[in-house]
Amino acid sequence: MPPAGSDPEAGPARSGYGPVFAVPEFRAVFVAHAFSLLGLVVSEIALSVLVYGLTGSPLLSALTFALGFLPYLIGGTLLAGVADRFPARRVLVVCDLVCAGCVAVMVLPGAPVAVLLMMRAALALVAPVFQGTRTATLADVLGDGELFVLGRSLLRILSQSALLAGFGTGGLLLTVVSPRHALLVTVCTFLASAALLRFGTRRRPARTDKGQALVRDSLRGSRQVLADRRILVLLLLFWVPSMFVVVPEALAAPYADGLGAGTAGLGLLMCALPVGTIAGELFAGSRLRPATRSRLTLPLVCVTLLPYAAYALRPGLGWTLVLLVLAGAGSAYTLGLDQWFVRAVPDELLGRAMTLNSAGLMTLQGVGMALAGVAAEFAGVTATIVGAGVLGTVACAALALAARRIEQGAARGE
Repeated sequence: MPPAGSDPEAGPARSGYGPVFAVPEFRAVFVAHAFSLLGLVVSEIALSVLVYGLTGSPLLSALTFALGFLPYLIGGTLLAGVADRFPARRVLVVCDLVCAGCVAVMVLPGAPVAVLLMMRAALALVAPVFQGTRTATLADVLGDGELFVLGRSLLRILSQSALLAGFGTGGLLLTVVSPRHALLVTVCTFLASAALLRFGTRRRPARTDKGQALVRDSLRGSRQVLADRRILVLLLLFWVPSMFVVVPEALAAPYADGLGAGTAGLGLLMCALPVGTIAGELFAGSRLRPATRSRLTLPLVCVTLLPYAAYALRPGLGWTLVLLVLAGAGSAYTLGLDQWFVRAVPDELLGRAMTLNSAGLMTLQGVGMALAGVAAEFAGVTATIVGAGVLGTVACAALALAARRIEQGAARGE
């Protein structure tokens, strides 16, 4: 149910993605996003290989990936005010330059492992500020209507595609160059992103005055966002499904081993969810009307995790891939949710709200992966995935009912 006062019929009936690409500023943001994603994914692989080569420790190598999740909550809460206190273009360009600088430090010969891990953590600290600011900027570039929804969808599709192509690209790159040289490539991609954002987008003033100290202002903004019951429920509708949806990904290796699927099967299992997500987003964005997407948002939230319950039937590799694709396709609910969220958040808090949303998504995905590992130790892999499907569906249904009650109350003026 759309937020009170919104008009789901507004905007083009079913225009697809073409009009979004017709906006020059969005094209710059889109290509810059591709460059920064490529840099981030390749740097993760190269750094993991580099740390393992220096230490021979699987734990430290895995830690380079874990550090991609842990600092998100810190950056998303303590630095969220940056997104609204400074001109968005400046924030985006500086974030890209900071990322390029962090990776450049990794390239230095003889850099200690501790420094490498610190730079990885710094990248993750900056990431939610960059993502939140970029999303808020989309509302300036595309408005808060249909074009914004489709623009957000395109960036998500690009992110999922990067997961599919980026790791393969990084792996191939490391067959011809050393990890440090691969990291040097990522410095160039971050610099290219910074240049595109600097010269391809317009300068816009900050959304709010600087006022209080940054950390205090960030925390105050987060409290304001979370104190609004409607916004809180919408945030939880983003966060909670994402915490459960990553469980099969976290357990893909032992599950593939149980199936006897080998490394090829593991690769297919890792790809199935992103493929479903891309397919769902493309279909909903190009074939469904805005009003239809709005009506389907809460029903899709309620069923997106149900395919995981079918793991109880012990499906083979083929049917497991089908279940993962279906679960990924259910994430198309985010197109309607994006529209509700941007209209529910006051403009002066939009940057902080988007930053908080990004931080919450990544943090809860990390929590979901960790809890999946703990649960699988005691209950087994299949039972853990089934449990995620059942518990996640119940939680999502409860949130959907809460969202409907809040909007019905708002419509009555309560």
